[in-house]
Amino acid sequence: MRFQLVFSILGKILLIIGGCMVFPLLWSLYYHEKDVLGLFYAMMSTILAGGLLCFFLKSKETIRQREGFAIVTLGWIMASLFGALPYLFTGTLTSFTDAFFETMSGFTTTGASVLGNIEVLSHGIVFWRCLTHWLGGMGFMLLFVALLSQIGGGGLQMFKAEAPGGRLAEKIKPRIQDSAKILWATYVILSLTLMILLLLGGMNFFDSLCHAFGTMATGGFSTKSQNIGYYDSSYIQWMITFFMFAAGANLALFYQSIYKRTFVFWKNEEFRLYLLITLTGVLLVFLDLMRNQPGGVEETLRMAAFQVVSMLTTTGYASVDFNQWPVFSKIMLLLIMFVGGCSGSTGGAIKVGRLLILIKHTWVEIFRLIHPRSIKYLKIGHKIVPENIVLNTLQFFFLYITIFFIGTAVMGALGLDMVESLTSVISSLSNVGFGLGDVGPSGNFAHIPGAGKWMLCFLMLLGRLEIFTVLVLFLPEVWKKA
Repeated sequence: MRFQLVFSILGKILLIIGGCMVFPLLWSLYYHEKDVLGLFYAMMSTILAGGLLCFFLKSKETIRQREGFAIVTLGWIMASLFGALPYLFTGTLTSFTDAFFETMSGFTTTGASVLGNIEVLSHGIVFWRCLTHWLGGMGFMLLFVALLSQIGGGGLQMFKAEAPGGRLAEKIKPRIQDSAKILWATYVILSLTLMILLLLGGMNFFDSLCHAFGTMATGGFSTKSQNIGYYDSSYIQWMITFFMFAAGANLALFYQSIYKRTFVFWKNEEFRLYLLITLTGVLLVFLDLMRNQPGGVEETLRMAAFQVVSMLTTTGYASVDFNQWPVFSKIMLLLIMFVGGCSGSTGGAIKVGRLLILIKHTWVEIFRLIHPRSIKYLKIGHKIVPENIVLNTLQFFFLYITIFFIGTAVMGALGLDMVESLTSVISSLSNVGFGLGDVGPSGNFAHIPGAGKWMLCFLMLLGRLEIFTVLVLFLPEVWKKA
């Protein structure tokens, strides 16, 4: 492990994070708010730390695979450490644990919060919360890959380590920088489109921008304590529902549809399964709500569609307090928290692509039991899925469920009840943000013990970086001299 190279790159990442802090500072300046100095000190501290690392640890070496793993994981941790400074320097949060939790939740697009009354916060802090979502959604490391010429062979590893979907994520172009640029450009265009549509729906510019960030990043931070439920507008809720669904699809499909001038979504087997899961979930919750909480058809369908898509894509927005829903509907929301969006989307959780592989692998194994001498390959579309990808998917699923059980046991040992333990862990590991009970849409995570918050932060990082990227750093040989 070449530590000089690693920390030189981390310094450049801090410069990016520090530079982004100018935007919340500008909002506070515009509204003449008292936290201007705090935001300025946070920005300068981050830029200074990044500048010192770049100056004293210069390196022009090419990134190898092991440095790629270290840079991605340590980069997210360091970004969260310095990203906590705006909360601390402005006095918004006085506990470093709470500030780190809020920042890690933001960057990993989890959306879990320790803050209660959002309306009392300054525009600068509210914007920083939402901006951490947007940066983390597509990944500031992916932005770094798009801009850096030093990545060498480690660039592909960094791309797959951070891009949601892990080894399922595919390059769009032969050069990894070109793929990263296309994904970021698609992300920006969709975010701007949603912002304009929300403006047309009556939101002000600030709220439109923040909710576009939260939606396209599948994050969930809102500018209001009541979340999307604050906006009693069917137009706004349907619009956010559609773009949450879009954010949960593989963003590469948008580029391919434009480039090839044909609708490629329906040709994609993962997207078809994603659509089927969405429609099935919406239908079941809609029927359950109509049976137990009779109301208008459009309103009930809108509530069901919004909440199912929000949880499926791991966005975590809420238009109603679903804690008050019937048991079956709450169970459905809990189950789809495990699913997530497509590979190559900004969503978290297991991913539809992996579920598709697991389903097809199960079918292949059953077929081989009946026809032991036959040769049967696992195919998605017209492509044979390599055995190493199938094995990686099985390992990921095993680790995901194991970590979920261990995390639940730890949270239970810290004093949380069963519902809170289960849902706080899955909402953190799947980067959803909301759970049930006291961590549901009408509550927050402020009451969780400090040790529990650090545990959930670790789960957020594991979920966002697809588990393997983090766990590989626990192997001693990674740190040995090559």
